[in-house]
Amino acid sequence: MKKYMLDMKVTENCSLHKNYCLLKLTSDQILPEMLPGQFVQVRVDNSPTTFLRRPISINYVDRATNELWLLVQLVGDGTRRMAEYKPGDVVNIMLPLGNGFTLPADKEQKLLLIGGGVGTAPMLYLGSILKKAGYTPTFLLGARSKEDVLQLEQFEQFGTVYVTTEDGSLGAKGICDQPFHLERCTFRPDLHLWT
Repeated sequence: MKKYMLDMKVTENCSLHKNYCLLKLTSDQILPEMLPGQFVQVRVDNSPTTFLRRPISINYVDRATNELWLLVQLVGDGTRRMAEYKPGDVVNIMLPLGNGFTLPADKEQKLLLIGGGVGTAPMLYLGSILKKAGYTPTFLLGARSKEDVLQLEQFEQFGTVYVTTEDGSLGAKGICDQPFHLERCTFRPDLHLWT
């Protein structure tokens, strides 16, 4: 798959939580093909301590608006600088990088996608692609508290969503694998999915 280095314009920067932001970016050209599970590398300008590009999972690709979404966890100077981007700012992005998820061939297969916090980032785009392909995925989103559950409404557009929080403030109390008794499930490493 061909790689690109694009100057992309910020269309929106949404603060989802004190530790997370959602960057929406667009380009003057049509966005290239990107697969769920791939990532981008963001050059962070004006950060004296950030020398290398920041790798960020592709959260979603909106073909209707020609937008790329990046769910960013604010953990260091580079990502905190990214949280300061404003609409109209230009950001240099290298994409798409890495290998995408392998999609299942059996349409009857039940798919369970599990993640927590920023680990849910690639699941949204994967869920959208699975739904377009005729699957109805089930999502299991884990978080510390209800404030930490990210993009719940977006996930609900693509499948059934279950939530667990460690403090019980939303969904089932506990860690995300407890309600599903995963000892009866099979992990498909070729798909990175539980079935």
